[in-house]
Amino acid sequence: MMRIALITLDLDDTLWPCMPVIRAAEQSLYDWLDEHAPAITARHDIDSLRAHRLALAERQPALAHDVTRLRLAQLRQLMREHDHPPALADQAAACFRTARNRVTPYPDVAAALARLRRHYRLVSLTNGNAQLEHTPLAGCFDHSFNAGEVGAAKPDPELFLAACAWADVPTGQTLHVGDDPVRDVAAARAVGMHTAWIDRGQRDWPSDLPPPDLTCRTLTVLADHLLTPDKEA
Repeated sequence: MMRIALITLDLDDTLWPCMPVIRAAEQSLYDWLDEHAPAITARHDIDSLRAHRLALAERQPALAHDVTRLRLAQLRQLMREHDHPPALADQAAACFRTARNRVTPYPDVAAALARLRRHYRLVSLTNGNAQLEHTPLAGCFDHSFNAGEVGAAKPDPELFLAACAWADVPTGQTLHVGDDPVRDVAAARAVGMHTAWIDRGQRDWPSDLPPPDLTCRTLTVLADHLLTPDKEA
């Protein structure tokens, strides 16, 4: 761990709880559609819209890793099917994206990131589409990558390798931090990274996977482990 030069971090459920944000964003989108495209909400509720989107991803697997393009493609299809102006799809997608960025970081996150960034380069890696620059964590990272822009979602290695290439740091000098045993820990280990599992008490480590290098309840614990008092002085 003393050789670490770069830390990559997952976002959803690592730095903030994800499902409350998604539910709120889907409700905001649904309310917007109810006002501006009522033929869609007359036919669909939130659950059936979700099922419709998943079915589209199965039919068009090239979109599956890019949740922004997938949702926009769905909205454009729905507008056509229900005789609403096509331009409404872009407005609806923007409504969802705005709500998607209304995240509430866990209480430990902002201060821990500030501590870590004084000593390491920080890059976020996400399969989602939250825009860090529009969240309370704007300015906390040196760079960000999402699955849509690199063309593949974790556990595919491309996100991890993109971060290392951007920072010009080998995987052996990189620590990846995330909540998902497969998409984060196992995937990062497979490309040669050190790994830290953020376990906020919501699940047990899978018995069929080798354990991470570090297990931490919070980012504060991770920062305490990596940063000795003399290093922070």
